[in-house]
Amino acid sequence: MTARGSTRKSRTDTTPRRRAASPATPDRTPGPTPDPRLERLRDEIERIDRDLVRLAAERVRHARAIGAIKRTAGLPTLDPAREAAVVRRAAAYARDAGIDAEDIRTIFWSLIGLCRRAQRQDGQP
Repeated sequence: MTARGSTRKSRTDTTPRRRAASPATPDRTPGPTPDPRLERLRDEIERIDRDLVRLAAERVRHARAIGAIKRTAGLPTLDPAREAAVVRRAAAYARDAGIDAEDIRTIFWSLIGLCRRAQRQDGQP
């Protein structure tokens, strides 16, 4: 029996459990915030995250449209040279912005994969 009188077994680890965040309930740790700037910055990051998802969805819509145009013209949807150029350009933007180019390359290859899958779903394997 636990201190509260329950017969539930106690957890063996001491890792605090966090509830999964949903769009309606931001992922915030309960308790006092040590600095009010922290909450403002977290809100700003959340806004940026929403913008990133919106922009990724926009990129997928454009990729689908490009895929349809390529299929109509009889062109292959896969263009490895173009994809590599996009990733190189993104890495250059990252260096100019002072952030890790390799991390940005990884993100862009993931975006390209997302767009490839969207194009395949729209008609071409």
